[in-house]
Parts: sequence; C-alpha cells; structure tokens
Amino acid sequence: MKFTKMQGTGNDFIVIDCMERENKDLKQLAPKLCNRHFGIGADGIIMILPSASEDIKMRIINSDGSEAEMCGNGIRCFAKYIYTRGIINKEKIRVETLAGTIVPEIIFKNGKPDMVKVDMGEPRLKRSDIPMEGPEGEVINEPLYLDGIEYRITCVSMGNPHCVIFIDDINAIPIKEIGPGIENHKLFPQKTNVEFIQVLNQGEIKMKVWERGAGETLACGTGACASGVASYLNKKTGRRIIVHLPGGDLLVEWMDDNHIYMTGPAEEVFTGEIIL
Repeated sequence: MKFTKMQGTGNDFIVIDCMERENKDLKQLAPKLCNRHFGIGADGIIMILPSASEDIKMRIINSDGSEAEMCGNGIRCFAKYIYTRGIINKEKIRVETLAGTIVPEIIFKNGKPDMVKVDMGEPRLKRSDIPMEGPEGEVINEPLYLDGIEYRITCVSMGNPHCVIFIDDINAIPIKEIGPGIENHKLFPQKTNVEFIQVLNQGEIKMKVWERGAGETLACGTGACASGVASYLNKKTGRRIIVHLPGGDLLVEWMDDNHIYMTGPAEEVFTGEIIL
C-alpha cells in the first residue's frame, strides 16, 4: 500500500489514496502506522475517497485509531495532494467531511501551488453543538474544575469540539498533565480538543494544543480557528489574527459572513510503501 507523508505547521499525516479501493483496516492499523518508533510516524491518517455529493471526500483517522470529524491542517495537506496529483483539477475544492462540506483553495506563488486557504465554515457556539453537558447557551469564560483547580473555559465547535483556556505564560502550563483530564472530562460526552492560549496583542496569539485522540501536537488547524473565535468573544483580539504554534504560523480570519478562513502551509515530506 503506497503512502505519502505530509505536514502542515508540524501536524503530520500519512496520506493514502483510496479512490479505487477503501482500506477497511486503517482504523486498526493506525496506532502501528502512526507510531514514531515502530511505524511511519504521524499524528493521523488521511484517506482520500470518492464522494457522491461533493468533489471528493476526506476521512481522518487519529493516531489512536479513533476517527475525527475534521482536521484543519489535514485538509490543507489533502487539498495540496489531490491538486498536485491531478485528482481534482480545481483551485477551489468542495470536500465532504464528517463536519460537513469544507472548501479549501490553492494559493499560488510564482506560478506554483503554495499555501492553502480554507473556508472552515461557521463556528458553532451552543453547548449542545459542541457537544457539552449542561444548560443550553454559549460557553464563554465559564469555570471548569479538574482535580480541585478552576479553569476558565470558552468552548467552540468547528465541526469538532474545542475547549479554549487563556493563560499568562504558555511555557509554564503542564499540558501533558492537564490535557488528558480536560479531554476526558465528564462535561464532554464526545471528549474534546484542548487549546491553551497566550494573547500577545490584538492581532497575535500563541497556542499549544492537546488533541483528542492524538495527544500534544505541534499544531491544530481547527483549534487555531476555535481559538480565534474564543479570543474575539472574550474581547482579547480582533477578528483577524496570526496564531503562533510550535510548528509554525496560521492566519485565521472570522469574516462578516460568519465563516472562518484559515490560511497556512502544506508540504510533502516523503513517499513510500507499507508492507502489510
């Protein structure tokens, strides 16, 4: 089985073309293939599939074998791959995902495909849309208790759940200790991604992430979008920000049409063949 390794701001993926035949074993194989010592190494697997309703379909399998509704860095890699290989000859592509239809657009530099700008759709703010236990309404700067400590959270769904926490010093937060507890907190029936945010100014934030099903990663595209929304809702930034992640920078814009647009890189690392 042939594969291509790709990364977007350090969030890395094993991309597998399933247009001719879908591999039903990838959920079971994901922990082995994504293992960084005994496998290829990745945060997840991207499956390229035909779609009955849109131009093409994407599935995302996390490194633990669970399936994600969407992945912002992943869909940029997905779009770059299918465009450069001529699978879809459109610069703006309609992609079927479990989070609905997402529209990435190839951005050119010196006549060559470079960045990818993605219409990530509208953020969902109601508690039931995240989903999250409790009375209906938006979750903005609410308390969450973990091991007797209070955290102030703002929750956003970008087709997948996000819990955003603002902190003073991003380097002082013990993500590997706090992240799993919040990911699996009883408030989140489908678990949640967790973003820790340090606001630099009205146009810039620093972000670290604990991803549901993958653990700490270098970047999370949907998390960057959710953090942009949360930063604006808490009156900490404007609607257009640069998100500085350990793996690189993303531009996030919450436009007047209520859609979130994310722009960032997607790069091919290497290709190979899996011996099963």
